[in-house]
Amino acid sequence: MAGLLSKERIVAGPGFNRWLVPPASIGIHLCIGSVYAWSIYNPALTKIHGVVTSAAGDWSLKDVVWVFTVAIVFLGLSAAFAGRWLETVGPRMVGFVAACCWGGGYLVGGLGILTDQLWLLYLGYGVIGGCGLGLGYVSPVSTLIRWFPDRRGMATGMAIMGFGGGAMIGAPIKELFIRMYYEAPQYLGGVDEVRLVTEAGKRFAQVAGGLREVVVVGANEVAGMYVPGPEGVYVVGTGSIGVAQTFFSLGILYFAIMTIAAFSYRVPAAGWKPAGWEPPDESRAGRRMITRHHVDIDQALKTPQFYQLWIVLCLNVTAGIGVLGVAKTMMTEIFGTTLPNLVDSAFAATYVVMISVFNMIGRFFWASASDYVGRRNTYWIFFALGIVLYCSIPLAVQRVSVHPSVVWLVYFYCATMIIFTMYGGGFATIPAYLADVFGTRYVGGIHGRLLTAWSTAGVLGPWAITSLRESALQRAVNDVASRVDPGAFQAKFGAGVEHLDQLVAQKTVTLARLMEIAPPGTVDPTTGLYNSTMYLMAALLAVALVSNALMRPVADRHHMRDPQG
Repeated sequence: MAGLLSKERIVAGPGFNRWLVPPASIGIHLCIGSVYAWSIYNPALTKIHGVVTSAAGDWSLKDVVWVFTVAIVFLGLSAAFAGRWLETVGPRMVGFVAACCWGGGYLVGGLGILTDQLWLLYLGYGVIGGCGLGLGYVSPVSTLIRWFPDRRGMATGMAIMGFGGGAMIGAPIKELFIRMYYEAPQYLGGVDEVRLVTEAGKRFAQVAGGLREVVVVGANEVAGMYVPGPEGVYVVGTGSIGVAQTFFSLGILYFAIMTIAAFSYRVPAAGWKPAGWEPPDESRAGRRMITRHHVDIDQALKTPQFYQLWIVLCLNVTAGIGVLGVAKTMMTEIFGTTLPNLVDSAFAATYVVMISVFNMIGRFFWASASDYVGRRNTYWIFFALGIVLYCSIPLAVQRVSVHPSVVWLVYFYCATMIIFTMYGGGFATIPAYLADVFGTRYVGGIHGRLLTAWSTAGVLGPWAITSLRESALQRAVNDVASRVDPGAFQAKFGAGVEHLDQLVAQKTVTLARLMEIAPPGTVDPTTGLYNSTMYLMAALLAVALVSNALMRPVADRHHMRDPQG
């Protein structure tokens, strides 16, 4: 097996068509890129026991979003390790190990969901799966740069395009599997038909001669159900949300596809170059900040340029990855209450798919465009335009909360799609930027080290968006509860408003349920839960803009001095 995976076995012979290599890299990246559709799992993972809505024992949104964060952290850490290993063993070995980790991580995570062990979900999807992400991500990048030295930006765009498009295919497949395995819980009837008891913040009802925990689905929550059903009372612990079975199915599927793709990799022979192509002359390369020298992996870490690019990548990713992790939930919360007839669970799932589409388009378009306008100028566009768009989103959200209109939904949709083209474009352009600054010989290893910025962003982005959302939600719940008639509150939840914190902790009281008994004219604060996040993301892009503006060529003392360098 080691012989089949070795680097020597995959050196292409004379006359090999280099265009046969990109499909293999795209195949692996389509599989691991499904991580960007993580938000599809969020509603299901927060309803494992309640199924139709969250029960007291279900995981919170913050709990499950951090699984995505752990996966991104281990993506960056494993990529940093795999960069030099890739140069030694070749992309086939790295790609196959990635298939084992990503597919196996899904299986371990599915076991954690089935047994209600959150730590197993973190270990499987987050740690093991995250290592598969990092290994699979770096395996094709340096290979394609070597196959396409005449089009570095386009090559990295092709290599990383599949990662951005993974959610486009993964989101509907995940939705399909979850709905296929879904089993509705036992329905007891409408709220008026069932005698409910509230104890320690939980709701209970008589079932088969004993008290059983139940959940109550109100009119505002019907749209959030995976499979539409009547509002009313459902028994906790009956039925199945179908997410564990989905994990098992996808783990097997991804392993098979990634293994086939890994065995399709080929690398060019030493000294190979495209027919008729010559490296650009010194004067033209210098104007574009493209070096003809090479910098060793360890030496690159001693240059200010590495850390400037680290900041550029980290802040660009932070500005987008937090939104990616909660995309489906965000769309439902902002527009589900103001435009309920249009924005439901299916609409939000389609939004996740479209994010993937534009993420993928941006990876190829911006990376290819950077071959003509230059890498630094491309990032100028990312940051300047991104700041304007992030600052405009809260204004659109404020308008839709006062005057519900499809116009504001369309604006939000378009603005976020442009943002995600630049988010994906930043990933696809950074390897070519690295090759321009540090040369091509060790670009795979340097790229792997730089992806620790992705690990950092994977923590900062979700932490920022979940923390800011949680604070905004707490303020909103307290504000609406203070406006609600105490008698109506007692009748709705079976306990007085003085028990608000306990009822919220047990998921008996939610903002949506409070709005059902709020006084007429009360503006639903749900739409503004993400405003502070958007302003923070704009500020981060401003810092990244400065770092990119200060980029200069690497000093001669860092260049390799051997005859090939």
